[in-house]
Amino acid sequence: MQAVILCGGLGTRLREETEFRPKPMVNIGSKPILWHIMKIYATQGITEFVLCLGYKGEMIKNYFCHYELMNNDVTLELGRPDQLCIHQKHSEAGWKITLADTGPKTLKGGRLKRIEKYIDGDTFMVTYGDGVADVDLKALLAFHKSHGKMATVTGISPKSQFGILNTDDAQVKSFMEKPDQVSTDLVSGGFFVFDRRLFSYLSEDEDCDFEYGPLEQIAREGELMVYRHDGYWSCMDTLRDTEHLNDLWNRGAAPWKIW
Repeated sequence: MQAVILCGGLGTRLREETEFRPKPMVNIGSKPILWHIMKIYATQGITEFVLCLGYKGEMIKNYFCHYELMNNDVTLELGRPDQLCIHQKHSEAGWKITLADTGPKTLKGGRLKRIEKYIDGDTFMVTYGDGVADVDLKALLAFHKSHGKMATVTGISPKSQFGILNTDDAQVKSFMEKPDQVSTDLVSGGFFVFDRRLFSYLSEDEDCDFEYGPLEQIAREGELMVYRHDGYWSCMDTLRDTEHLNDLWNRGAAPWKIW
């Protein structure tokens, strides 16, 4: 099972931070929120990641390419680069990470289509690079396999600016991205599961979106189901969100910390 994480957006509502770095690299505590998201997956047995890079993606590449040096103790001898010794200290062993440049301005649908070649199986997971939750990924995957539809979205309760799910029991009847009025108690929290059929709804064009168009069509065709998550979920959308998440982490009260 692979997890695709969308890491390429501009993060304009968090300009105080994203002027200097991509939003997934904004820290909670001493680690980027992207690391926290990957830990949520890895703790539950999913350690293969495909990161869709865009805006300032080189910073994400640099972070992971130098991860061993920056997160372990090191012994070295100047003038003898062959004597470099890394003393294993962190617990992120076994993570396989594909860092895919998907274009600085490409919309999410185009980013997903451009990483199709890196997806090995018939089923894969997708989430955003700015949301954390204590979602049970094994239960989510089991639910997806049980209904036999193409797509599953995790539905959460907070009313917000996110995509609205009009549901009939567990089936999504329609998907509305950022509507003017909220008429349901569920919104999209990301943490999707898809079959490969998703890629036939996408193109590599820069302006191919994900929520507008593809997800709306999939819902109209009766192929989008919702997995209801009643636990914790939050995103890092504004500076206030960043401060709140850091406060939870620093107090040892982060509900998404399941490791």
